[in-house]
This record gives sequence, C-alpha cells and structure tokens, in this order.
Amino acid sequence: MKTTVDQDLCTGCGLCESTCPEVFELKDDVATVKVDTVPKDLEEACRQAAEDCPVEAISCE
Repeated sequence: MKTTVDQDLCTGCGLCESTCPEVFELKDDVATVKVDTVPKDLEEACRQAAEDCPVEAISCE
C-alpha cells in the first residue's frame, strides 16, 4: 500500500504521527511519509491515521 500526505492541506496536528509513527513524522510542521510502501502489518494503523485526519490530508492506495 502507498500513502501520501497533501502538504497543502496538512495542518501539522501530529495525530497521524501519534497513530502510526512507523509511517508518519512531522517535518517543518507538516506530516511526511517515512516509507515508500506501507508494510502489511501497519496498513490498518495507516488507514486509521487517514480516517482520523481532521483535514483529510492523507490518502492510502
């Protein structure tokens, strides 16, 4: 699975990093994706982070 963060929408709240720190981290007050492909065992947490994002800046494919 691939995931992306829309840098223009992200508010840097840090919720994604709290939910799935293996995939997301904050850099310069915006979330970034640390991995090219989300490992299978982290897909559920990654989807949860996308669902919880208050500005819907995360997409998972």
